Amino acid sequence: MKIAILTSPNQWFIPYAQKLETTIQGSKLFFDHQAIDETYTLVFILSYHRIIEKKYLQQHQHNIVIHASALPQGKGWAPMFWQILEGKNEIPFSMFEASETMDDGDIYMQKVLHLNGYELNAELRNKQAEFIIQMCFEFLEHYKLYKTPHKQKGESSVYAKRSAKDSELDIHKTIHDQFNLLRIVDNESYPAFFEIEGNRYILKIERADENRKL
Repeated sequence: MKIAILTSPNQWFIPYAQKLETTIQGSKLFFDHQAIDETYTLVFILSYHRIIEKKYLQQHQHNIVIHASALPQGKGWAPMFWQILEGKNEIPFSMFEASETMDDGDIYMQKVLHLNGYELNAELRNKQAEFIIQMCFEFLEHYKLYKTPHKQKGESSVYAKRSAKDSELDIHKTIHDQFNLLRIVDNESYPAFFEIEGNRYILKIERADENRKL
């Protein structure tokens, strides 16, 4: 089976895409779908932020995306983080065939990632990525079982793209009330912040070292 891996350049998933490439013998990693100039049995499209035109999808037998929601619910951007903000710690993941429209393809499998409710951004990203890798391996190992997808069923919903503005804390709410927001902020790229009387303050969060004395 000839396998390609496609992810976006300059973003968090790259080390995991590289891990997948080294683990799947003979696979090749790409950062632009237009650069895939050969025909592959399967292209894993993971954390890739561009719509792929039909002529490129038709080159390959399978073009597989993994999205952190129970499609057709939760299409769009940052679905795992939006669900964490909703208070969920059971995050469904859908593996589906890519199409020209966003998150709209036929589904191969759906699995649930179980969180403990206390992970911060880096831990969440690691669990998300490792779960995606596990799903890729399960598909390859049980290819005959999963190779025929089924149509999406039910009502569709879409999450909006998150921006740095979405990391704003409400000074009138408690830390406990906003803990899920603190869990998903990135201390460097989009840190938590609050404003008071026209002044803006950044608040960074990290897990305390258990051996550190307070």
